[in-house]
Amino acid sequence: MFIDTHAHIYSEEFKDDFEDMITKSKLSGVTDIYMPNIDSTSIGAMLNIAAIHPECHPMIGLHPCHVKENYADELRIVEKYLANTKFVGIGEIGIDLYWDTTFAKEQDMVFRRQISIARDAGLPFVIHSRASLDLTIEIVTEMQDGSLKGIFHCFNGTVLQAQHIIDIGFYLGIGGVITYKNAGVDKVVSEIALEHMVLETDAPYLSPVPYRGKRNECAYIRNIAEKMAEIKQVSLAEIGAETTFNANKLFSAAPKAFHRESS
Repeated sequence: MFIDTHAHIYSEEFKDDFEDMITKSKLSGVTDIYMPNIDSTSIGAMLNIAAIHPECHPMIGLHPCHVKENYADELRIVEKYLANTKFVGIGEIGIDLYWDTTFAKEQDMVFRRQISIARDAGLPFVIHSRASLDLTIEIVTEMQDGSLKGIFHCFNGTVLQAQHIIDIGFYLGIGGVITYKNAGVDKVVSEIALEHMVLETDAPYLSPVPYRGKRNECAYIRNIAEKMAEIKQVSLAEIGAETTFNANKLFSAAPKAFHRESS
């Protein structure tokens, strides 16, 4: 059995075959799917899924690539929803210096603010760190007071960076990149204990081999787990058990079913 800790299944890419995709994921052994938010425009679709499918758990947050001039308004929306709706985590938050650095300063500010929001809410958070891994590690290390917990999503760093993440009490999110030749994630995974990792697809993005270049799906978590089992030289069942335990441990304090409180 597997848990997909990161999938954007509310995206337009799944509008034509959503239920089929969910059925396929269940047949592949996926018991739970965690949905990180993007911005205010994605909240409604995400909550609709969570209301119908209790195995699909919503998070709330502002993605760094969507930090623009209106970031203050977006943060207010995050806080308003969090006050009235149950979420299992804060995410997807972080810093992205790969696509556009126009709002780099604002991304830093918003990331720190959302970490504080997560701390106040007692929720884990999921970190986007493209071209900013050292910086995001530094910020979390600075703000870590013993209460912060979460996942460095789509980890593709070095063993030293992985150890820093582990030292501050966070998990490594391992996805389809582990199956890519020359990406180097396989070498890092070979040196890190399973107790520090969780599985994710990032669907519809970053499909694992042999689906690379096509739409990613939650069912493909099995391909990621198979590659991890090969690298760690353990059974697929052990990968499933260990990573599921880790995910459940991380999200244990959060509600396991969608529930909207009365306002």
